Formats: sequence, C-alpha cells, structure tokens
Amino acid sequence: MKARAASTEATRRRVLDAAVSLLKSRFRSEIRLEDVAVGAQVTVQTIINIFGGRSALFDRALKELLRDLRSQRLRPNPGDIKGAIAALVEHYEQFGDLVIRNLAENADRELIEAGRIGHRQWVQRQFAPQMAKLDAKGRRLLIDQLVCVCDVYAWKLLRRDMARSRAESEGTIYATVTAIVSAV
Repeated sequence: MKARAASTEATRRRVLDAAVSLLKSRFRSEIRLEDVAVGAQVTVQTIINIFGGRSALFDRALKELLRDLRSQRLRPNPGDIKGAIAALVEHYEQFGDLVIRNLAENADRELIEAGRIGHRQWVQRQFAPQMAKLDAKGRRLLIDQLVCVCDVYAWKLLRRDMARSRAESEGTIYATVTAIVSAV
C-alpha cells in the first residue's frame, strides 16, 4: 500500500513538474495535455485521473510557479538594494520575455493583475527601510518611482531594445534605483 501511494505521488509530482516547466515558456492556452503527458512520461488519461482535468492541473501548476517566483524575488533582505536588483534581473532573465508577451497580448488578465499587485508589494517590502522616515505622500511617490524603474518594461528596454548585456542592464537599474532612493 505504501509503495503504491509513493508511486502515485511520484507520478503526480512528475506531471506537476512538467506542467510548471511548460508554463515557464508558454501560455497556459498554448499547452495541451498531450504536451504535459510527454514531459511527465504518462498518458493523458493518467493526468485526468490525478488532477481531474486540464483546468485543475494548470491552476495547481500556476500556483506552484507563482510561489517559486515569489520566493526567488524575496531572497534578498529588505533594504538590500544590490541583492534586490540582482534577484529582479534574474527573474526577468528567466521570465521577462514571457511576461512581456503576456502583457502585449493581454492573454491572462488575472495573471497580469496578480503580477502588478505582486510587483508593487515586492517594492514596498524590499525598500521598506529606505521608506521608513517618509510621510505617506513621500512613501507613495517613492513606491511609484521604484515600481516604474524596476518594471519588466525597464528590463525589456535595456536588454531587448537597446541590446545591453545582463550586467549592464542590472547596473543601470541599480544605479537608477540608488539615485532615486538617495534623493529622498
């Protein structure tokens, strides 16, 4: 009985891992259960038996992917500007093109709104020490400035449109953030 439960869990994990992996490079609407089945080395029917269907599988896979993304961006301690920008650029290097495409196509409005909210919350957390002495109006202004300069479009402009290296892009974002923060 234990061996069967362990085997079922291992299969469930492979299916979920395959779905998460595909979500890193494609939109949910572009992924077929057949694609997941090939990646997990199972049948489509096995996926349906475990998750109940495509929607339930991708809801679970998206939750797991978002959790992993949040933890990646939250590794630096609040106030660590260099670490925050390094984590941000790493995140954009992995997912920036997909995020830009999603925004351009307005493919998943729920995901877009969750991203906007999450980005603002990240700025508030990461730069909380720099905002500590500001009044509400000053804090809001600084948050707005940092949301803009740390946005995926800033990364896209540097990396894709201006063809800057990763190091140059990270350095530019870091210098801009530092200038904004030191001006308060």
